[in-house]
Amino acid sequence: MAADLHDGHGFETRAIHLGRGFVGETGAVTPPAWLTSTFEYGNPNGFDYTRSGNPNFRLLDRTVASLEGAAFSTCFGSGVSAITAVVSTLASGDVVVAEENLYGCTFRLFAQVFAKFGVSVVYLDFTDPASFEALASHRPALVWIESPTNPNLKVIDIAAAAEAAHAAGAPLLVDNTFASSYVQRPIELGADLSLLSLTKYANGHSDALAGAVCTNSEEWQAKMVFAQKALGLQPAPMDCWLVSRGLKTLAVRMERHNASALAFAEFLERETDAVAVRYPYLPSHPQHAVAKRQMRGGSGIVTVDFGRDLDATQAFLGRLRLFPKAESLGGVESLCCHPASMTHASVPRERREAVGITDSLVRFSIGLETVDDLVADVRRALASS
Repeated sequence: MAADLHDGHGFETRAIHLGRGFVGETGAVTPPAWLTSTFEYGNPNGFDYTRSGNPNFRLLDRTVASLEGAAFSTCFGSGVSAITAVVSTLASGDVVVAEENLYGCTFRLFAQVFAKFGVSVVYLDFTDPASFEALASHRPALVWIESPTNPNLKVIDIAAAAEAAHAAGAPLLVDNTFASSYVQRPIELGADLSLLSLTKYANGHSDALAGAVCTNSEEWQAKMVFAQKALGLQPAPMDCWLVSRGLKTLAVRMERHNASALAFAEFLERETDAVAVRYPYLPSHPQHAVAKRQMRGGSGIVTVDFGRDLDATQAFLGRLRLFPKAESLGGVESLCCHPASMTHASVPRERREAVGITDSLVRFSIGLETVDDLVADVRRALASS
């Protein structure tokens, strides 16, 4: 049945049924995890060595591609592995033009790894129309954005970015991790590559690592398959199984994330003395209109600047009971994060602060708990200061 599914079926139907296959004569409704490093030569599906392919990889690729609205998807061992796969296609002398607010590990890879091989990066503010006009002057080999960005939740007009990138002769990559495939589909908005840390919303249970790169381009797909095999960036079969399980509930989880995060953001804006509350579906968000146009909900991340010094901010986080202080996001449990000392600690202070990642900035990943309990927890922690 899975092989017969097509785009005429709904998101939820495809999420549940496309991951079924290779069950042979067992009829298993849920396929197993193929925990094997190698395969007998000459099998009908062409598997040989798990580094270059495994049934769990193929099932996950098929589902993610469909949910992203893409022709192809290639899975990797983590989101950073997916980033590495794309950047490894560049050559010495190539220039990447990137959004100035990027995930700290992406910045670190560019600055501390690929710079040694002659790849340079120009950072621009992609919410400024002047940045689109400046693209061609940098002669980019690749344009790289996140939307929403980590952690400031800037929302980039993906269609406009794609038009500007293509006019400059460059492909556009969109890191879609913060939105998820349910909330936003960059390929349908004109992007050439959509990258995901499947560890986050796709998996949704904080128990597996994986990443993916999606595209409609056969050329890019071939590059990603090569990188997966040649660079050893493949995921683990069990992690693919776990992500495939998570995707079956992605739609219903994202609806809850969207609703709870909006309610949580409204509470912070209405009842606290925060300097700034950032959430794409708040009317006060600078790119609210763009978010409403290209996203189906605001996703589950809320970023807030309480205007306190480092010690006071850390003390506040320490008083929270329902928000473990941890990196990552998108799981069923809520988390809190201090970007300046955690996810973006590798970014030099001057650059962090220039893009608004101050010591007083806090990132909340809103999970599936009762949202009133989350609000009460923050209210109590603030009152105790």
